[in-house]
Amino acid sequence: MITWREGIVVGLGRAWSTAVQLSVRLPDDSVVDALAYTDLVGSPEPGDRVLLNTNAIDRNLGTGGSALVTALPDRLPPTPPARPGHIVKARYTPLQTMLLGVDEQESPHHELLRDADDLAGLPVVAADLHSAVPAIIAGLRTVRTDATIAYVMTDGGALPAAFSRTVDGLRSSDWLAAVVTVGQAFGGDLEAVNVHTGLLAAREVVGADVAIVAQGPGNLGTGTRWGFSGTSAGEALNAAHTLGGRGVASLRVSQADARDRHHGISHHSVTAYSRVALVPADLPVPRLDGAFGAKVSAQADDLVRSSDGRLVRADIAVDGLLDALRTSPVGLRTMGRGLEEDAASFLAAAAAGVHAADLLA
Repeated sequence: MITWREGIVVGLGRAWSTAVQLSVRLPDDSVVDALAYTDLVGSPEPGDRVLLNTNAIDRNLGTGGSALVTALPDRLPPTPPARPGHIVKARYTPLQTMLLGVDEQESPHHELLRDADDLAGLPVVAADLHSAVPAIIAGLRTVRTDATIAYVMTDGGALPAAFSRTVDGLRSSDWLAAVVTVGQAFGGDLEAVNVHTGLLAAREVVGADVAIVAQGPGNLGTGTRWGFSGTSAGEALNAAHTLGGRGVASLRVSQADARDRHHGISHHSVTAYSRVALVPADLPVPRLDGAFGAKVSAQADDLVRSSDGRLVRADIAVDGLLDALRTSPVGLRTMGRGLEEDAASFLAAAAAGVHAADLLA
């Protein structure tokens, strides 16, 4: 179901990558925030009439809580010139887009990737939430500032990479060497069919020392054991192991979440790493202080036991990691909370980055 509206652009806001924020006046004279992807619909200007999908604001969503521009009906963008590539993403939706896949026949990387089958021990950090990505990199950089890092963005959350201001900030600050969008996700530096080809592209094309696999912004969860999009973290570990990589399971931890299932180590991590992942992987556990630290440690022990020995625990000191997290070129927020409100969340992700960097020694 789509809730359709039309309106007039009355103001332009922040722009990044191929996204721009707008203010749009509706027929009832109310003004709503909207987002336009300029590579899909063109570049709106004040006075333009726009068609909107308003599901997000009608349902009061958190991440992505703005209207989306679906068309500039009176000023359509010009027909693009012919170019290589026939990979279609957001397939069979009104805004499906055709792109050049990194490994398809028209790609300059086709021969390199045609028979590629081995990550050769590449550390692959899997994370549940998009918000973990900058924290993982911050931790990694405390050990290896020169590491080449690729982000493999899966399609469990936002499909356009351009939706993420985090990705834009990490790329422009050179904290990320490249973004590889996989599955139905699109708009990265490279496009891949699935996590397997995305990881191979990260190693062979980007030359990554470490790959981070996580969904885009907008984690989906239903409050049930299995109903959450972060199961992809376990699937990423399976892919990494199959291709000869070294899987690193970044824990989702919270000291501030009021929901018992997410306090300490989230049940999302427990399910993804003990039930979805069926292969060996490293489990970095931050050494946190006090009763909360003891709780996380005990939960980690339970998680290792429930994995039938597939997970290997690595205890990581967090000394200095808060200072490292504060150097992030992008804001750190998870589930509406910042670093000062839920430090444990970011420390756990940073610990995974430290461990991945240690594997490069």
